[in-house]
Amino acid sequence: MTAHALPFKPVLGPLTDLLPKRARGRPRKTEDERDDGNRRHQLLTAAARLFREKGFDATSTRDIAAAVGMHSGSPFYHFKSKDALLLAVMEEGMRSALARQAEALQGAEAGSRAAAGAVPAASASLLQLRRLIRAHFDTLLGPGNDFVPVMLYEHRSLNVRQRAALAQLQVAYESAWTPVLEALQASGHLCAPVKLSRLLILGALNWSVQWFDEKKGASLDELTDAAMALFLKESR
Repeated sequence: MTAHALPFKPVLGPLTDLLPKRARGRPRKTEDERDDGNRRHQLLTAAARLFREKGFDATSTRDIAAAVGMHSGSPFYHFKSKDALLLAVMEEGMRSALARQAEALQGAEAGSRAAAGAVPAASASLLQLRRLIRAHFDTLLGPGNDFVPVMLYEHRSLNVRQRAALAQLQVAYESAWTPVLEALQASGHLCAPVKLSRLLILGALNWSVQWFDEKKGASLDELTDAAMALFLKESR
């Protein structure tokens, strides 16, 4: 180029003008991302049902995806592995059980306050235990009842770290029974040691998932009445 030549003037703008323009703000979410919470819950529900019906080992992620109308690889968007999905199912079951248990105890406390002065402490503890047992039957045998039974059946399928994580929720759940049983022991309604009583009561209630049939058996209220009569005596 000579010294007197005119500088080159590009006909086109900067190179960036040729590139696709990027939308401002956050990138647009995929359909799965937009519906993440709902799809995750659908996967948990389907996995819980299939794990209970077929067993963890016999259930594939393809089975679970098909049950909710997803592609076979889509569950891995929500969960790292089938093992992680199993743990999530158990955690969901325990959190639901804890929420139901807390609601039952709050109801018992409200009932006792409403009858202030007319309900002795022993009767209040009996009401609490009745509500704990009824709530436990709801968790095991009521609508959407696959989550905790999966935990009972498939606990050995978890690794050590997963068992430790789940154990914290189990301790929180079982600890609510201890003060109620202690009060009943003090009033003479419970004769056996509190710790053993808690383990035996929960063990007996949990076994109901093996034999209970709502079409042939008693109602959950009748089961609760039978459990109260079995585990307690009237008074000293």
